[in-house]
Amino acid sequence: MKKQIKLEDIIKQVEGQRYPPVDKWNPDFCGDIDMQIKRDGTWFYMGTPIGRKRMVRLFSTVLRKDEDGKTYLVTPVEKIGIEVEDAHFIATEVETIREGGEQALKFTTNVGDEVIADNKHPIRVTVDAETGEPRPYVLVRGRLDALIARSVFYELVEQAETRKENGKACLVVPSRGTLFSLGELDDGDA
Repeated sequence: MKKQIKLEDIIKQVEGQRYPPVDKWNPDFCGDIDMQIKRDGTWFYMGTPIGRKRMVRLFSTVLRKDEDGKTYLVTPVEKIGIEVEDAHFIATEVETIREGGEQALKFTTNVGDEVIADNKHPIRVTVDAETGEPRPYVLVRGRLDALIARSVFYELVEQAETRKENGKACLVVPSRGTLFSLGELDDGDA
C-alpha cells in the first residue's frame, strides 16, 4: 500500500531546506566578477556557460540580493557582485497539493530549490511594457526571485479561477490560504 504524504510533511520538508546564513554575513565588498545569470537561467563566467550543475547549485546557495538592488556571492570573508539579467532562478515545475480544503503550490527551480507559495513567498506578475506579455515570479528566499517558466505559468492559468477585483476580471490561484493574481483578463477573455 502506497503511503499517503500529507501537506504538513511536504511543508516541513520545504521549510527544512538549509542554506548558508548569507544574510548574517557582512564581509567587505571585493568588487564585481564577470559572472552573469542570463534570462533563461543559464549561469556564465567570463562569457562561457557554467556547465557543471553542482557548481551552479553551490553558487546559488551563497547568493544574496541587497537593499541596493544588486546581487552578490557572499561568504564570511568576501562579497562579490554579479550581474542578473532578470531573475535569480527559473521555476521549472509546479506541483499542486490538495488536502482537505487547502491547496498549496510547490515550485521547484532550475537549481533544485523548492518553495511553496504563501504570504512569505508570494507570486507576482508584472507586464512587459513593450510586448504586453506577463512576467510571473515567485519569491524563493531573501530577495531572490524565480521567473516562473512559461509552461509552468500556463499550468497555473489552467487551474485559475476568475474573480472580480476593482471591477475587472482577474485570474487568481490559491496557495496556503493566500489568493495570488495572475493578471487581469481582457474584456474579450472574460
